[in-house]
Amino acid sequence: MALRDTSLPVPSGRRGTAPPLDPGERERLLTGRHHDPHALLGTHPVPGGIAFRALRPYARAVSVVVDGKRQKLISEGDGLFSGVLPLDAIPAYTLVVTYADGEHEAADPYRFLPALGELDLHLIREGRHEQLWKALGAEPMIHEGVSGTRFTVWAPNAQGVRVAGEFTCWDGTALPMRSLGASGVWELFVPGIGEGAHYKFEITSRYGGRFLKADPMARYAEVRPDTASIVHASHYEWGDAEWMAHRGDVPVHEAPFSVYEVHLPSWRPGLTYRELAEQLPPYVSGLGFTHVEFMPVAQHPFDGSWGYQITGFYAPTSRLGTPDDFKYLVDALHQAGIGVIMDWVPAHFPKDDWALARFDGDPLYEPGDSRRAEHPDWGTYEFDFGRTEVRNFLVANAVYWCEEFHIDGLRVDAVASMLYLDYSRDSGQWSPNVHGGREDLDAVAFLQEMNATVYRRAPGVVTIAEESTAWDGVTRPTDSGGLGFGLKWNMGWMHDSLGYIEHEPVHRKYHHNEMTFSMVYAYSENYVLPISHDEVVHGKQALVSKMPGDWWQQRANHRAYLGFMWAHPGKQLLFMGQEFAQGSEWAQEHGPDWWVVADGYGAAADHRGVRDLVRDLNTVYRRTPALWQQDTRPSGFQWVMGDAAEDNVFAFLRFAADGAPLLAVSNLSPVVRHDYRLWVPDDIPVWREILNTDAACYGGSDVTNADDLKPEEERITLTLPPLATVWLTPLA
Repeated sequence: MALRDTSLPVPSGRRGTAPPLDPGERERLLTGRHHDPHALLGTHPVPGGIAFRALRPYARAVSVVVDGKRQKLISEGDGLFSGVLPLDAIPAYTLVVTYADGEHEAADPYRFLPALGELDLHLIREGRHEQLWKALGAEPMIHEGVSGTRFTVWAPNAQGVRVAGEFTCWDGTALPMRSLGASGVWELFVPGIGEGAHYKFEITSRYGGRFLKADPMARYAEVRPDTASIVHASHYEWGDAEWMAHRGDVPVHEAPFSVYEVHLPSWRPGLTYRELAEQLPPYVSGLGFTHVEFMPVAQHPFDGSWGYQITGFYAPTSRLGTPDDFKYLVDALHQAGIGVIMDWVPAHFPKDDWALARFDGDPLYEPGDSRRAEHPDWGTYEFDFGRTEVRNFLVANAVYWCEEFHIDGLRVDAVASMLYLDYSRDSGQWSPNVHGGREDLDAVAFLQEMNATVYRRAPGVVTIAEESTAWDGVTRPTDSGGLGFGLKWNMGWMHDSLGYIEHEPVHRKYHHNEMTFSMVYAYSENYVLPISHDEVVHGKQALVSKMPGDWWQQRANHRAYLGFMWAHPGKQLLFMGQEFAQGSEWAQEHGPDWWVVADGYGAAADHRGVRDLVRDLNTVYRRTPALWQQDTRPSGFQWVMGDAAEDNVFAFLRFAADGAPLLAVSNLSPVVRHDYRLWVPDDIPVWREILNTDAACYGGSDVTNADDLKPEEERITLTLPPLATVWLTPLA
């Protein structure tokens, strides 16, 4: 901007100086402890005109420019500059600041009214701001005709808060924020700061300590080990309108739902979000899965944590790209017909001193009671679910991922650790609730509010609980006193069935009930059957390596188990690598052993056979309503043979809503059983085998039932292949 070489006249005898600051006010301003810097800086009417005051540490000179006319301000020391211009009203103006590297012109942050409305503040105080990310954090915007970024942060215990960033050389002195009263929110609009700027909040606690904190609401963050927040605005244009319009057409518990669990950084190590978008959708679609589930993608500081210790709850990890790049991946999956579930971790957060821990110098996001604050298993802090603003932070975060990133489901990690006050605690290490019980009533209320809010705001989304106890009503609606989840991981089925299948076949008859017990409680909740990452790490071995016997028997057991799992009531989840019988445990450093299915590897056909089976399981599953339509209704299941312990045989019927059946039979002994007779309904004249895990194309011995089976006296006689599951349906 060209400036005229003229100066405004100044009041006679005042030499253009503003009234001096009260020494106490001045000291609080300069030390970052002032709650209202706008009362001291910017412009204010005084006798003789309008007083201007600016705080610009390290500046050699500061001038004010009004209508193209420039007036130099007088130094008051310590980076303060002031002057009085003979004006009748506060004008639009800019500041020209001279540093060692030259002059810089910008609007003054202290000439603006708050950029956050009263309704936002009211909702924050009430804990009901369901789009909290639009009120707090760093928001690029045009305010009062000027482009810049609004910075807001909740820090109710702080004496003062300042914005520090690369644009201030990480010194917050020049940008103190103002307190917006009882809300505990601090705000400052900084002109000229836009997308890509790196920043933190410099907080002065009520004890006098000063420290830098990353923004709890940051939508983008630096790559570790750097920890600054980054100003971000999304420019992504979605292409999944059809998916979003129809994803909720059928309730999830009445729809096919088979999930491929993925750790994004290690699925194909080195790929970015956009590169993953080229490879992951066709792979998952080719295998027939309906959904993917991402292990946590929110920003976390330690790669080895797998993402379960989160420091940036509103920021997708920048290891793989920008937030818009992550949207591109979700969009690509949706356009391929694949839903996206994300692990969400509201149970705890790490103690890193630059993140949420003791955010404003006091326990804020964590409880003040040390017996409740620290999680004994993970060395982390737990959230204070009883605090209105903290609960709002988490509820809005769940909504954020669904609305901003079109996430189709949230799998909530470690729910049991939230529900019980004595979780992993000995006597004397916890205090009971108001009724004398061990239930965390605040956590219960939070989970109910989260579920109710997500289902109301994001139609078609499902919430899934990883809850390892027998808590009653996890998937019961909140208006009936339940927690309100849509689905729950069936940890009991997982533990029992893996325990059974790991035994040598000769011993399995003594553990027969471990495979049948799940049907005692199968309809108490809406279940997912999970073979997740937790089951294939830390010495537990990969799924195929859990199986007894030689390599052929291990693969046969693996295939038979998957056939049993896909037929059992409940939805399915399988962790990456298990779809092709990876033999080694998963390690996030290198991900799945893709080389074992590559041409040139001697056993590649063995592994590809298992992968082909998973594809066919999903294909038949998706086109067979009997396998999913009545997952949550007792009328959808009937035992045909549940007590054949000596034979290691299990047989049951699944029924669609219209009564169409599927017969699943598992022979978990390594012997062929000829002429095996099973009861079947008398109204089905012919049965046909539609899937056999022992087929040669899967690497089996190819003992099949090639001919159609006609019942005699309500019995069919079939051949059961060794260590295999077969599915049969009526001949159309």
